[in-house]
Amino acid sequence: MRRQARGIRTRERIVEAAMRRFADEGFHGTRVDAVARDLGISKASVFQHFGTKEDLFVSAFRQAVQAFPAYLDAPKDVLAQGFFATLEYWLNRTEEYIQHDWVPYRVALLGSHAVELPVKREINRFLAEEDPYGTSAFVRFGIERGEVRDDIDLDMIVAMVDWLVERVQDALVAEELDPGLFQHRGRGRDANPARVTQFLELVRGAVGVR
Repeated sequence: MRRQARGIRTRERIVEAAMRRFADEGFHGTRVDAVARDLGISKASVFQHFGTKEDLFVSAFRQAVQAFPAYLDAPKDVLAQGFFATLEYWLNRTEEYIQHDWVPYRVALLGSHAVELPVKREINRFLAEEDPYGTSAFVRFGIERGEVRDDIDLDMIVAMVDWLVERVQDALVAEELDPGLFQHRGRGRDANPARVTQFLELVRGAVGVR
């Protein structure tokens, strides 16, 4: 049991070190031997826990995403205002969370835009199967409140919300985390409040009860 506990802790330390390396150097720029050197262990030890660099990144991505709050973790007074108010609450706090700890957001950004297809497949499978943001429960919350349409397949709405919210959050913060990844046509961060408002209008038009 002690050996197992040490193995779990070593695995956790490797993922934490890898997250920092991936955040600083990107997926392609990160070397496994550098992660091992940060921890004072051998490269072989890293590969003992993670068969490939791609496996290591997927684990880092999982940990990064699981550090984010779920939709229904919003304050009770926000939830009381409903589905779209809750969505607005989280979008408006995207930059705040990045300032608090930018590493998970940078790793999540890489997982969305800067990894190879096999890694992206594993990431998509994890997001679909484990629903780390609690999007399904959030959409059902909106339906139960009479704000979100119930005549559209639930899984389709969940997929749409997941994909669109991820894209708009990336666009809100990418200039800070990864300059040049998204083109803002010179509008900069000052345009973010208007972007959030416009995005909410689009989502309401697509799945909101008319």
